[in-house]
Amino acid sequence: MAISAKQANQVGLAFICRCFGISETCFRYQPKLNVENQRIVDWLLRLTQTHKRWGFGLCYLYLRNVKGFRWNHKRIYRIYRELELNLRIKPRKRITRMCPNPLSVPIAMNQVWSMDFMSDALDDGRKIRTFNVMDDYNREGLTIDVDFSLPSERVIRSLEQVIEWRGKPAAIRCDNGPEYISQKLEEWATKHQITLLFIQPGKPNQNAYIERFNRTVRHEWLDMHSFESIKHAQNLATNWLWIYNNERPNMAINGLPPRYLLKAA
Repeated sequence: MAISAKQANQVGLAFICRCFGISETCFRYQPKLNVENQRIVDWLLRLTQTHKRWGFGLCYLYLRNVKGFRWNHKRIYRIYRELELNLRIKPRKRITRMCPNPLSVPIAMNQVWSMDFMSDALDDGRKIRTFNVMDDYNREGLTIDVDFSLPSERVIRSLEQVIEWRGKPAAIRCDNGPEYISQKLEEWATKHQITLLFIQPGKPNQNAYIERFNRTVRHEWLDMHSFESIKHAQNLATNWLWIYNNERPNMAINGLPPRYLLKAA
C-alpha cells in the first residue's frame, strides 16, 4: 500500500513512511527468493515419504547433522507445519517409578553390548523371531537376525559373526530367557572371556538400551512391512539397520547417527 501511495502521489520516501508509520528499512525490504524454501519442501516431502515414521525432530536433525544444511529450525518447522506433515501422537500414560537406578553409560565401543529377542509373523501367519544386538556406547545396531527359531546355538553363531568384524565385547547384557541361561552360551562366554550381565527377572528397565532399540525396530520396521518369507524379512531388516546406523539421527547421542559418533571419537 505504501509503495502504491508513493507512486501515485509522487512524494518523498520519508513522508510516505511517516504517514504509514513504518521505517525506511521496512519499506526497502525485498523478500528473499523462495528457491531455498522449495529445497526445504522437497527434502521434507522426500524424507517423510521414505521414512513414514520420522517426525519433525528426526527430519531436522537429518538435514542438519547428516546433510549439513544450516537452515534455521524455526524456518523448517514453519514449512513442515504448512505442508501438514505432523505425525499424530497418541498420548501415553506416565508410570511413576520409585527411584529407578541409572543405567551405566559405556565410554568406549565394545565395553557392553545388549541383546534381546522380538516376535512377529509372516503373511501366512507363521511366527518369526528376531535376534537384536546393539553396542550400548553409540547405540549402534550390530545385527538383526530373523528366523523361525533362534536357539542358543544360533545366538552363538550370530555373536561370532559380529565379533569377526566388530571385535569382542567385554560384557553382554541380556534377560533371563532360556537361550541366554543355557550352558552352551555360558561355556562360550567363559571361553572368550566375555561377562554375561543378567538383569533381574521382570525388570526390563535394567536393559533399557536394547528395549528402546526394540521400540524403534517395531515402530519403523516391523509395523511398516508385511513379510512374504524369512529371506524377505531378513533383507528388509538389513536395509533398515543400515539406515538406522548411518542416516537416522539418534536423540540419545545428540542427534547424530550411531556411526557418526565413532567417526567423531
